[in-house]
Amino acid sequence: MISVLVADDHAFVRRSVVDVLTGAGDIEVVTQCEDGDEVLAAVQLHRPDVALLDVRMQRMSGIAAAREVSTRTATRVLMLSGSLSDQLLADAADAGAAGFALKGDDPAHLPELVRRVAQGGTAWGRRHPALPRVPEV
Repeated sequence: MISVLVADDHAFVRRSVVDVLTGAGDIEVVTQCEDGDEVLAAVQLHRPDVALLDVRMQRMSGIAAAREVSTRTATRVLMLSGSLSDQLLADAADAGAAGFALKGDDPAHLPELVRRVAQGGTAWGRRHPALPRVPEV
């Protein structure tokens, strides 16, 4: 079972992501956070395999939280955003993220991205032409 922390400042998005991930059968959401400030303490308490972090959150951004998680824990980070740019991808990679998922992508692909990151791989999404493609599931 892959354990995941989900952090997003929008309750509707959090709930939707949790539903998609728990529906996969091999993924358990162990905790949820609504802002970046909560993430590091939650990761240290629950020790999830993957932290799925929204890029833009209140108080501390997902990028800043990713940097803290990546440097202080063994938890792997998968970023989540509604938008994509080369700068955002570079910031995520520099912060230690192992992947990037877009909120506009087919939700059915999210569990596969989480699995890849949990297994030590990378998952940099589907839409950006410069990124490795994730095979159709």
